[in-house]
Amino acid sequence: MLFKRKCKITFIRHGATINTDENRLFDDESFPAINAQGKIEIEKISEWVKNKGLKIDKIYSSSALRTVQSAQILADICETDFEILDDLRSRKTGVWSGLSFSEIEQKYPNLLEKYHENPETFWPEGGENTQELNKRVAETINRVIEQNLYKRIIIVTHGEVIQAAIANALNIPLGNQFKVYIPTGSATQISYFEDFASLVYSSYIPI
Repeated sequence: MLFKRKCKITFIRHGATINTDENRLFDDESFPAINAQGKIEIEKISEWVKNKGLKIDKIYSSSALRTVQSAQILADICETDFEILDDLRSRKTGVWSGLSFSEIEQKYPNLLEKYHENPETFWPEGGENTQELNKRVAETINRVIEQNLYKRIIIVTHGEVIQAAIANALNIPLGNQFKVYIPTGSATQISYFEDFASLVYSSYIPI
């Protein structure tokens, strides 16, 4: 075999919430829950995973309510368990938490301008800039891989975490990773090899 795969990870973004509908930044772990549409999304992607018939060695979830609910649906349908990893949490958004981008533009125009000038290293006080986010995600994924060599893993997490995973795998410039669209209830798969990683598919939603 030319390339020896270390691990295959399927990332699933949690189901839709009220904040998804309103396009709000949010880092609260206890709110919101997935809504009715989010439940349907996760049930569909979970049935798709089950019907593929592939062996799932481990499911991980971030500790947020919306991801735990999504992981529980997936685990129930696939008849397995899941483990919570705090380091899969969403980006800390600081003073922007709970705001839509239009509200941020109105309330914090100077901070937003600074972010656009340097999207890699600037984020408002109390938040996590893109470099910090990507470093955390890379360290967490590397740890998961080393604990699950040659296995198939599912990680239920947040859109920003999946964007960071893709950027790390493909060496996408940090200022551009937000352009990778990760809808709720979608699946993204990355194969990790000894010296590189390959994006197998991104943002798949079953019909």
